[in-house]
Amino acid sequence: MTDLTALTIAEAREGLSKKEFTATELTEAYISAVDAAGDLNAYITKTPEKALEMAKASDERLAKGGAGNLEGIPLGVKDLYCTKGIGSHACSHILDGFAPEYESTVTQNLWDDGAVMLGKLNMDEFAMGSANETSYYGAVKNPWRANGEEIDRVPGGSSGGSAAAVAARICAGATASDTGGSIRQPAAFTGTVGIKPTYGRCSRWGMIAFASSLDQAGPITRTVRDAAIMLKSMASVDKKDTTSVDLPVPDYEAALTGDIKGMRVGIPKEYRVDNMPEEIEKLWQQGIDWLKAAGAEIVEISLPMTKYALPAYYIVAPAEASSNLARYDGVKYGLRVPGEDIVDMYEKTRAEGFGDEVKRRILIGTYVLSAGYYDAYYLRAQKIRTLIKQDFEKAFEGVDTILTPATPSAAFELNRKVTDPVENYLNDIFTVTVNMAGLPGISVPAGQSSNGLPLGLQLIGKAFDEETLFRTAGVLEDAAGIMDAPTKWW
Repeated sequence: MTDLTALTIAEAREGLSKKEFTATELTEAYISAVDAAGDLNAYITKTPEKALEMAKASDERLAKGGAGNLEGIPLGVKDLYCTKGIGSHACSHILDGFAPEYESTVTQNLWDDGAVMLGKLNMDEFAMGSANETSYYGAVKNPWRANGEEIDRVPGGSSGGSAAAVAARICAGATASDTGGSIRQPAAFTGTVGIKPTYGRCSRWGMIAFASSLDQAGPITRTVRDAAIMLKSMASVDKKDTTSVDLPVPDYEAALTGDIKGMRVGIPKEYRVDNMPEEIEKLWQQGIDWLKAAGAEIVEISLPMTKYALPAYYIVAPAEASSNLARYDGVKYGLRVPGEDIVDMYEKTRAEGFGDEVKRRILIGTYVLSAGYYDAYYLRAQKIRTLIKQDFEKAFEGVDTILTPATPSAAFELNRKVTDPVENYLNDIFTVTVNMAGLPGISVPAGQSSNGLPLGLQLIGKAFDEETLFRTAGVLEDAAGIMDAPTKWW
């Protein structure tokens, strides 16, 4: 029998339906792989007993011919998603011991479709970071290493555990979330596929909030087809989340026709940033050539507000974070550090419970929302956000999708000493506009850097037009070839 963990979701689903192996055998293979990959630090909680119990139930349904869309497929869950009775911490010390009494809507949708839960995946604390180095449980290591090196690299963030686990074949697919690039950037760094759907396509209920007007759930997988399969199960309207949109969820897999003849693809001139590495420029041109060869028309477009997106994002997101994280005070759940009185307890709990990056963003957010600065910062950032959305609306009058790089570089070294947080924030330069406008975006592996590290291209689509993204992404994937697994060193 082939190594079951080498199978994509689509291949594993087919093998299960043909009874070539059982869901229990598939799950056991992944449990062994997870146990052998401790060096990556991708999982912070492993649930092998629950996984085997769910796999057994899948085998019973498969035997009766009642399989769901993801029947028997073992998945990892980002620690941002609340899972009933299982620790859900957003990788923060302040949520120590929190095991919710409810299931997030997205994970419930996956379990309803027969998926199997392998455990909870590491992430940047409260999803604040672009390298998965802010986690209370330690940094995740990228399974990819540069040619001839033994230096650990970051997997990207905040969904670094999800991306590393998928790339290392220690889950078939993973849930992730994207507030400013936290699905697409780690996908690009690890040679995986990550899609941030349109804001409102997936319910946010039961996801631990960072910035509520920007956060969106999505999958990280090995292939575009797998991403289409997973998103079909994850997406839904939800009466518990009034920002989820009541629209039919298409069969995204059916969109992978390979036909993009006549499609108009926009190339935004503002994304040609200063000091962009030559290999990123070359990759972008390669993507343009691939789409042109497949029959697409390439159109230069302008998104003039792009240069304001990053500073505006780093006002809006921390402002919402400072509001959302005010609930963590040591009173009802999570960490509690005793104090002389309740105010002292609040202060000590929050001082010990939050990491440096989270404290930094709470301070920024509280500052920009304060009475003297609200108009100067927060209100102005919201106006910029509206103008960014209008840029995209105007561009999409003439094009069907937009092609850009996913990241300004390949994965950088772990634990590099960065004294200026702005340097880390610049990792999101190509991705934050999509969140500010609420649009869908997908990162597809498209090549490798000169030293053998994965590089990704990003496609941006019209609101609720993920089908066009999947169709175009499938063409890019066919041209680039599905990326092989990294050479195992862990």
